[in-house]
Amino acid sequence: MNFTDKNVVITGGTTGIGLATAKAFINAGAKVWITGRNAENLQKASNEINSPKLKTVVSDTSNLDGIAILEKAIAESGDQLDVLFLNAGIAVFTTIDQVTEADFDAQFNTNVKGHFFTLQKLAPYLVNGASVVFTSSTVATASNLGTSVYSATKGALNKIAQIAANELAERKIRVNILSPGPIQTPGLEGALPAEAKAGLAAATALQRIGHPDEIATTVLFLASDAASFITGTEIVADGGYLNYALK
Repeated sequence: MNFTDKNVVITGGTTGIGLATAKAFINAGAKVWITGRNAENLQKASNEINSPKLKTVVSDTSNLDGIAILEKAIAESGDQLDVLFLNAGIAVFTTIDQVTEADFDAQFNTNVKGHFFTLQKLAPYLVNGASVVFTSSTVATASNLGTSVYSATKGALNKIAQIAANELAERKIRVNILSPGPIQTPGLEGALPAEAKAGLAAATALQRIGHPDEIATTVLFLASDAASFITGTEIVADGGYLNYALK
C-alpha cells in the first residue's frame, strides 16, 4: 500500500500498536505525527523510528487542553490530514466491587472523551475522502471478568464511530473500527500476569497472542483505497479469540 505524501495522525503512538502503525505508515511513504503524554517516551519512539517523516507532539488527549495542543500543531503545519488513527487507550482490569472513581474516570477520559473530542477538533483538517480508524477491542463484545469499565469504554467508542461514519459520509470520509484481540504490547504486559497471558493465547484459535505489526497492517488496509467501500464497520483481528470453542 502506498501512502506517499499522505499525512497521518496517530494518538498514543509511542508504544505497541501505535508505534508499529507509525512505522508502517512511514515505510509506506506517509508523513506521520504521533502523540504521547510523556516527552521522554516520545523521544524514545522518535529514536526508534529514526525518520524525517516523523513528528512528535506531547499531548494528553484525555483532556481538551491536551487536544488543543495537538490541534495547534496541525494548524501551524499548514497540512491537511488524510488519516486519523484514534489509538490512545488505557486499561485497568479489576472486578466491579474494586473499581475506583479515579480508575473509572481515567479510562473514560482517555478511551472515550479523548477520541470523541480529538475527532471533533481535527475533523476540519481532514481532507474530503480521508480515513478515520478507531482502536476498539474484542472486549466491547465479550464479557470477561474484571473488564467492566474498559469494556464499557470500547462499547461506547464503537457507537461513536458508527455515528461518525454517517455524519462524515457527506465529505466521503470513511470511519471504521479495528478491534484487536490479545496483542503483545507493553500495556498487556503491565496489566496481566504471565499465567493470564498464557490463558489468552490458549483461548485463540491460532493458539498465540498477536503482534502489533499484524494490527498495523490492518490499519493501513482500512486507511487505503483498497477499503474504499468500507465505512461504519468493525474489523476484528483477534486470532479467532471471540469465536474459538475451547477444547
